Amino acid sequence: MTKVIGLTGGIGSGKTTISRYFEEMGVPVYIADDGAKKVMQSEKIIKQIKTTFGDAIFENNILDRAKLAEIVFKDKDKLSQLNAIVHPAVKEDFEAWLLRHENCQYVIYEAAILFESGRYKECDLVITVTAPEEVRIERVLKRDNTTRDHVLSRMKMQWDDEKRISGSNFVINNDNLKKAKEEVVKILKILNIKQNRS
Repeated sequence: MTKVIGLTGGIGSGKTTISRYFEEMGVPVYIADDGAKKVMQSEKIIKQIKTTFGDAIFENNILDRAKLAEIVFKDKDKLSQLNAIVHPAVKEDFEAWLLRHENCQYVIYEAAILFESGRYKECDLVITVTAPEEVRIERVLKRDNTTRDHVLSRMKMQWDDEKRISGSNFVINNDNLKKAKEEVVKILKILNIKQNRS
C-alpha cells in the first residue's frame, strides 16, 4: 500500500523547493496547486466558477487567476466557496495520479492548505516546511511582483507555523537550502527504516 506523505508550509516557506529535493531522490510528488490549475480548465469547473463568481474574471472564456485571487484572498467566505468547487476535483485528480504510482512505497502530496482543507487526515505522515517570516516575505515579493501588504494578508489567511508544526511528524527549516536538503535525506532514511519494519 502506497503511503501518502503530506508536505505543507506557509506562503514563501519554499515547500516546492523541498518537494523537488524529494523528487530528485526518487519520490513521486503531486503538487495540489498544479492539480488545481489543471482542473480549473475543465468545462465543469469553469461553469461552477462562473456561476459563483460571475463572468468578469474571465477573458475570452479563459479564467484570470489573478483577478480570482484578488477576490478570494480578501474574503474568507469567497475563498471557502472556491475551495468547495476546486478541492473535490483536485482530490479526484490526485486519486487517479495515485493509482499510477501504486507500486511506490510512498508519494508526496504537496499542498499549502493541507491542514486548513482537512486533507491532512488522508495522509499517513505530514511534513511542515518553515522559514522566518521576513525570509518568506522577501521570497514572495521576489517571486510574485506583489506588495508586502498583499503577502501579509495571504499569510493571515493560512495557519501559522506553530499550529502546523503541532500536527506534523517532521519539520524542515528552510532558511538554508543546504541544511534543508540534509533534512530531506534524514527524513528519507527514517521513512525507509519505518517501511522496512512494517
